[in-house]
Amino acid sequence: MPGPVQSIERAAAILRLLARGSGRLGVSEIAGSLGLARGTAHGILRTLQGVGFVEQDEETGKYRLGAALLHLGTSYLDVNELRSRAINWADALAARSGEAVRIGTPLDGKVLVVHHVFRPDDTLQTLDVGALLPAHATALGKVLLAYGAAAALHGELEPFTRRTTTVPRELARMLAEVRDMGWAAEVEEMTVGEAGVAAPIRGQGGLVVGAMGITGAVERICGPGGRPKPTLVTGVRDAARAVSRDLGASRW
Repeated sequence: MPGPVQSIERAAAILRLLARGSGRLGVSEIAGSLGLARGTAHGILRTLQGVGFVEQDEETGKYRLGAALLHLGTSYLDVNELRSRAINWADALAARSGEAVRIGTPLDGKVLVVHHVFRPDDTLQTLDVGALLPAHATALGKVLLAYGAAAALHGELEPFTRRTTTVPRELARMLAEVRDMGWAAEVEEMTVGEAGVAAPIRGQGGLVVGAMGITGAVERICGPGGRPKPTLVTGVRDAARAVSRDLGASRW
């Protein structure tokens, strides 16, 4: 039987490396980490870029996992499995935060709500399971866009309120911040008076396969400065990490 193909092994090693940490590395960093010649690493990266498995940032020149690979990463995960793994954690998050909890996955550039826990009070609420939310105007969507799990947006960005980000360059800056922080927020970008916080859910290999978040009134979600309350951010991140661990993401 023929032995392993070295170039494929090296390509797989590069993809695993990009799946860890911030996921944005330069050619020299990748070559040094894997003990490859810089030219060899660059050639593999260009090939992976050609098939959509990695993308290169135009400003920094660094590489990250591409949308094509991330789409393949989510295909193995049945939505029912994601929901079943997340139910207990979502219920606990709703109880602790006092807010509604939603779990979303990417679908045609939007966010498909696959699980929704009502805010734990007696107010009238509508079940959002099956709803499609705009990616650029929701915390869930920003998470999916930031980590490449959702398809890139095309055309004009629809304004839902006066605070909706409709300038692609500004959205790109916000998504870079999401990657740096590890969570996303939106304040009155989709619905006046409402805010949200979300964090990534990762599967095996560390690939982002969904997002978990809370939504509620601005005065409950945000502090005096208009930023989400740190305790709520921590709660959302901890819950998303717990689901990630249940899905086999060893880093969490």
